[in-house]
Amino acid sequence: MTADPRHDREPRGAAALVVAAGRGARFGAGPPKQYRRLRGETVLAHAVRAFLEHPAIDRVHVVIRPEDRALYEDAVGALALPAPIAGGATRRESALRGLEALAADPPLYVAIHDAARPLVAAAAIARVLAALADGGPALAGAIAAAPIRDTVKRVARGEAVETIPRDSLWLAQTPQAFRFAAILAAHRAAESAPDGDAVLTDDAAVAERAGLRVAAVACGEDNPKITTESDLARAARPPPGGIRVGSGFDAHRFVPGSDRIVLCGVAVPHDRGLAGHSDADAALHAVTDALLGAVAAGDIGAFFPSGDAQWAGADSARFVRRARDIAARAGGRVAHIDVTIICERPRIAPHRAAMRARLAEILELPESAVSVKATSTDGLGFPGRGEGVAAQATATVEMAG
Repeated sequence: MTADPRHDREPRGAAALVVAAGRGARFGAGPPKQYRRLRGETVLAHAVRAFLEHPAIDRVHVVIRPEDRALYEDAVGALALPAPIAGGATRRESALRGLEALAADPPLYVAIHDAARPLVAAAAIARVLAALADGGPALAGAIAAAPIRDTVKRVARGEAVETIPRDSLWLAQTPQAFRFAAILAAHRAAESAPDGDAVLTDDAAVAERAGLRVAAVACGEDNPKITTESDLARAARPPPGGIRVGSGFDAHRFVPGSDRIVLCGVAVPHDRGLAGHSDADAALHAVTDALLGAVAAGDIGAFFPSGDAQWAGADSARFVRRARDIAARAGGRVAHIDVTIICERPRIAPHRAAMRARLAEILELPESAVSVKATSTDGLGFPGRGEGVAAQATATVEMAG
């Protein structure tokens, strides 16, 4: 008989299993909520990155619906992840499939996390894993949770009929960490439960049904679950942490050989082009530097050096989006962009509305949060002599507390 490979290796370390196979029926039309954008990245990318960057986690696996593979690749393609695991029709089934996929090389601990909780803090991951390790072999799991502080009522037919003591009531969250062998066995046993999908709504419930001990770890309330569009909107607004302002400046000279220049991502007819390694969009380069400056992340040259062949002729919108994502990972949300283009020619006024709309599109901001202006220097300096175009930008970024 061939040996079962699940028993060939000793369990080691901690793995994370991010479950992202849901459809989010309450969220509304469009892509599933885990593939929507939040603070510069997709909801799923935020959740995955929290575990990828955590020193206590050795590997991260994601469970998705097979038909979402293209959405998944767009969402996390830049992250170093193994191939995704095909999920099932329910949350419980998807978790079991993820656990079964890990069984060939089993971890000692597994942290199971819902992709719909994208803002999980590193401290919450650490506390849950520490509680599990400190609890000894008798403790099978530890979950992130928050005690209920409000008065709890039982309501029937729209009327409050009973006040329920809240002393022992907590709201379960994820991550939920378990000894891998214990939670896998519990999930396999739950597979035959006739009411499993109705009552086993998280992995802790599966463990409880199997008679396993699970600790609840207070990890705070700043771990929102994205269920509706309004949840996503609230999560997009970081808690008050002050305002940062960054500035940027760029200039490019005119060169023959083209009949247009690009400013704010819009092609503007002209009798010459602009010299530059990328598309020479001085306005977007200034915006990029302003965003990086707001979060003290360096300058455009540090991320997109002019000597790097991959940026030859590149659309500068890529630079702006990257700078926005860097700001988002630093806890910032872009609130406003103000750009001033400085040149004698070509005339900017006929293209200003298109520039404003394009910049708003690139940054995923309302047009009301984007300003594009133009001015001349009355014949002074290189812009006044018609030798090129300059641009300056100011970025206002709201920082998380």
